[in-house]
Parts: sequence; structure tokens; C-alpha cells
Amino acid sequence: MVDSSLAESIGTKDNNQFNPDKRPILYVLDTNVLIHDPTALLNFEEHHVMIPMTVLEELDKLKSGKKAQAADCRQAIREIDKILGRASPEEVEGGVPIRREAFTEPNGRLSILMTTPPDNVSVLPTHLNDNKIINDLVLLKANNPDHRVVLVTKDINMRLKARGCGIESDDYHNDQLVTDIEMLNKGYLEYAGSFWDTVEQVDTEQQMGRTVHYLPRDHFPKELFPNQFITDEQGFTARVIAVNDDEVTLWHMEPAHFLEQEAWGLKPRDVHQAMALNLLLDPDVHLVNLTGAAGSGKTILALAAAIEMTVATKQYRRIIATRSTQGLDEDIGFLPGTEAEKMEPWLGAITDNLEALHCDDEDCSGSIDYVLNKVPLHFKSLNYIRGRSFQHSLILIDESQNLTPHQIKTIVTRAGSGSKVICLGNLAQIDTPYLNATSSGLTYLTERFKGFEYGGNIALQGVPRSLLAEYAEANL
Repeated sequence: MVDSSLAESIGTKDNNQFNPDKRPILYVLDTNVLIHDPTALLNFEEHHVMIPMTVLEELDKLKSGKKAQAADCRQAIREIDKILGRASPEEVEGGVPIRREAFTEPNGRLSILMTTPPDNVSVLPTHLNDNKIINDLVLLKANNPDHRVVLVTKDINMRLKARGCGIESDDYHNDQLVTDIEMLNKGYLEYAGSFWDTVEQVDTEQQMGRTVHYLPRDHFPKELFPNQFITDEQGFTARVIAVNDDEVTLWHMEPAHFLEQEAWGLKPRDVHQAMALNLLLDPDVHLVNLTGAAGSGKTILALAAAIEMTVATKQYRRIIATRSTQGLDEDIGFLPGTEAEKMEPWLGAITDNLEALHCDDEDCSGSIDYVLNKVPLHFKSLNYIRGRSFQHSLILIDESQNLTPHQIKTIVTRAGSGSKVICLGNLAQIDTPYLNATSSGLTYLTERFKGFEYGGNIALQGVPRSLLAEYAEANL
């Protein structure tokens, strides 16, 4: 049982900077926080972090198997073991110093919370693990009145139950980089009227068959990144190819060529799709994120560009297609056949769009068979991507809004030499528990890579799929 002697083990000087009531904080982490980010216990600065015994038991139950969740559980257990090491039970109870690479001295403490509340203290039935954890926190708070006890969990309902029992609770925000999804970089800046009416100074030259403009940096907003596009109402479009403190370099897109660019017979329907196709077909852009509503063209644009670059121009050797779908980890094991056959139902969006690319052919099925025979298109489960390294490959990640930041890092780091990653997702349709638009791995990746000179993202607009789909997106 943890008692008020913990006060001696927590530095309060720095604590007071973040804590208005000047009491030391005991942060208690729920299981879903450690699955979401296995290194979460390192991100609480100088504070005391506690892991309930019930959480360790849940991690133990979930650690087996090849599921993505199991791997995260195993990593979380290793992180806890690395800190506790050979500490004695007394040291674990009081808190073992957390050593981080960025600090020469220990910063914060970690301990295991093991309490057995007596019947007269227990406030919730103990048939649920969540209730056991909350009951432990009630006793912890009663035994440590000089501390703030804060439950950190991704589970909204558990936060509500904790508050109902008088326990502070909060979400895990360490990897949440934006508080409002409207603040996320869309990949382009739109000017009313004519862009050139606002320009006082510009130098223009021809470079390798393209027109390049040099403009003063202070002409643009503070937030400007490589591979963003500049558009106006007069039809001007340019792509930012370099940004420094003094100057911005723009690549002028000729309207006739820009809107008529083609990938495997597919042409963009609007300027936003043209921007996306420009980034997809550029071999110097190694990461492309496409977001947008259902039917905005994310998958068909990515697939057309992928086939174009593997069959026609042979820039890549193969296409690796994967998808994050709620239920995939649980259901794939029960489907018959090989990994590719098991993945086929989940990657129907890929095959549907492949059919759409050839729907006007005399023999649609023959064209699809030709592409599938010609293109080394591999369907991979997220469960089997860990530890792999894909060289000279196009990696298509569909429904990536359902990935956590930790999971999306695991996948993107699979890209080897000469590979390109394309992430597709709709931040308005998140099916994974404990994730929302601001905490999604797709949002995290977009925000982290906005300054990456070899990456770009586009928020596609409109719903060209059909009038029905457009109305449904707007009204349902």
C-alpha cells in the first residue's frame, strides 16, 4: 500500500510550475494509454507515475499473439521492466527513479500501485477491471491527502466514472499536436482574387523546362512549408519547393498541363486532385498524406499513380497495400486461405478502384487481370509488417486515420531505400476506440512532417463519387 511518505520522493519546486494548487501529482496510467504509447510513462516530466497491478495483469493477457496490440503490450512491459530493473519491493513501493537519455539525473519516479480496498472504502463493484482501478485510486487519494491523484486514460467513460467517484481524470495528450482539426495543415494556401496583385517583388527564371519564381519570405504567412501549393481565384497554381528566412521559391504550374496530367488513364477532376497527383507522381516526394471525405478520390488517385510508377515508368518494384480496419486483428485469423486471401475482403477498396480505372475497357476483367499479373501488388496485414523492410516499394496505407501515432511510426519506418509511403484517411470516420481526429496517427504524422522537404499532404475537397454520396456526406 502506498502512503503519504511519497511526498518526500517527489520534487515539488518544478511541480508547482504546472500545478496551480501546489500539491505533488500522482499520475496513474490506464492500460489503453500504454497500448496507445508504450513509452508513455517517460512523458510525465518530474512527476510520479504509478501503474496499477490490474493494468499489469491486462497487459499480460494481451501480450500474446501477432496482433499489433500484442506487440505494443510487450513493448510497454519491457519499458516498465527497464526502469524497475532489480529494485527491491520497498524501492518499487516508494518509486524508482526514471532515467531518461536527455537527462543526466533521474527525472520523475515509477511505482506499482497494489492496493486492496476494504469493503467500506470500495465505491464500485469489483467485477470490472476499470472499477478495480478506480477503487484503488479512491484509497490512494484517501491515504495521500497532500497529493493530487490523477487518472490518465483514453477511455471517456472511465474518466466519467472516476470523476463521479471524486478522482481527477484526464486524457493522454503527449502525442496530440493540434487541439482543433481545423488547425491542421491542408497542404495549400488559397488567395482571394489574384495572387499577383499582392506581390511587389518577384524574380522569375526558367529551370529545366519549368518556371520558377523567387519571392520575399515576408510576403507569405508565418506557417509556410515545402510542397505546399499556392492557388487563387484566377486559376494560378504554384508549389513551394524551398523556404528559408529570406526567400520562398515557387514552381509555377501551367494550368493546361497541371489539370491535364494523367496517371494510368486517370485525370484529376479539380485543382485539389491535381495537387495530389502532382505530389504522388513526383519521385522526390517520399511521403504523401491524402485526407478527405468519403468519395473525394483518395484511393483511386493513389492507386492510379502507384500503377503508373510501377508498370509504366518502373520507378518502383512493387506495391505494398495495407489497411487499418477495426476488427482486422481479431477477424483475419479466422478467414480461410493465405495472408493475401485473408486480406482481400479488407482491401476491397483497392480492388474496387482498380475496376473503376478499367470500367470503360472492352474487357474490364481482362484488363484487371493484366494489371494484377503485371504489377507485383501485395496485400499485407498490419500484423506482419513489424520488422519488415520494403526496398524500392510503394507502400499504400488505407484507412490510416484508425492508427495510433505509435502504430503509424512503426509502419512508416518500414520504408527502405527508394521507397515511397502514401497514407490515406478520412479524419471524420474514425472507428478505433480511444482515438479521435486530433489524436489520430494520421493527424500526428501530418503535423510532424509538415516541414519535411521530401513530404507533402493534401486535404481533398468535394465528393466527386456521386451526387448521392455528396448529399449524404453533407446531410447525414
